[in-house]
Amino acid sequence: MVSLTAKEIAERIGGTVEGDPQVRVSAPARIEYGRPGTVCFYANPKYESYLDSCKADIIIVGRDFEPKQPLTATLIRVDDPYKGVTLLLEFFDSLKKNKLRGNRFSARWLDYRNHIAVSARIGRGTHIFPQVHIGRKVRIGSNCIIYPGVRIYHDCEIGDNCIIHANAVIGADGFGFTKMEDGTYRKIPQTGNVVIGNNVEIGAGTTVDRAMMGSTVIRDGVKIDNLCQIAHNVEIGENTVISAQCGIAGSTRIGRNCIIAGQSGVADHVTVADNTTIAARTGVAGNVKKEGGTLLGFPAIDYWDYMRAYAVFKQSGKKKQ
Repeated sequence: MVSLTAKEIAERIGGTVEGDPQVRVSAPARIEYGRPGTVCFYANPKYESYLDSCKADIIIVGRDFEPKQPLTATLIRVDDPYKGVTLLLEFFDSLKKNKLRGNRFSARWLDYRNHIAVSARIGRGTHIFPQVHIGRKVRIGSNCIIYPGVRIYHDCEIGDNCIIHANAVIGADGFGFTKMEDGTYRKIPQTGNVVIGNNVEIGAGTTVDRAMMGSTVIRDGVKIDNLCQIAHNVEIGENTVISAQCGIAGSTRIGRNCIIAGQSGVADHVTVADNTTIAARTGVAGNVKKEGGTLLGFPAIDYWDYMRAYAVFKQSGKKKQ
């Protein structure tokens, strides 16, 4: 087990030590469950009550933090506790990843019941866990992690340093049907693929459908949470974040650096401008042209317009009572 001193942690995250620089910790912990031998962080005032009961040996805090009661833990002061703990967690995570053992790749059924097609190509340092299917002509870059039960259909492309969590499906057919004169539906062939950039993370149970023609595109740095649906021919711009249970309908373009909060949906053939924030349970039915806005409600409107309207709704309800 690797342990780090407060001094070593401070050097890694750009902090300064207040207390014992030689105290050692071997794992990170949430502040609610801090115990001897762990390092926690404090940034949100909602968790202030846990400071008194926290038994962690080290707590990462902001430079302007002033405790209301004396603390026994060694403090590491940083400019931004969230960034500081992110750097620390990346280090602990790298220690775990160094222990991973993936399968070296051949075109056959493997011992762990993986199936990797003859024509698939997988980069150096990529780890494939059991029960994964990788279809023909799939391309996966270097240093990726493909967790158990992932299905990657034929012709899809995945960049470097990607993480795809358990039971995600990449490249299933898009939902395309033509209604016939007799009322039945005829399937439209989905002839395209999915192209995923570098440094993308896709959550457990999420589905990314292949394009009808061309590609469904997830660009560099995108982070998609669990149980999301990305439909055919969607394009998601760089560094956009999508929370759990969101759905993006077909042929929609999401800009760069957007935030789409949980259980939100975006209609088909819609364009969403860069740096847009879509609040939880919001439904976007039309184009979003203005960059940097925040939307709420269904159909989605400007956040503050919605809050003013909501105040009227509340007053109307009180009058009826």
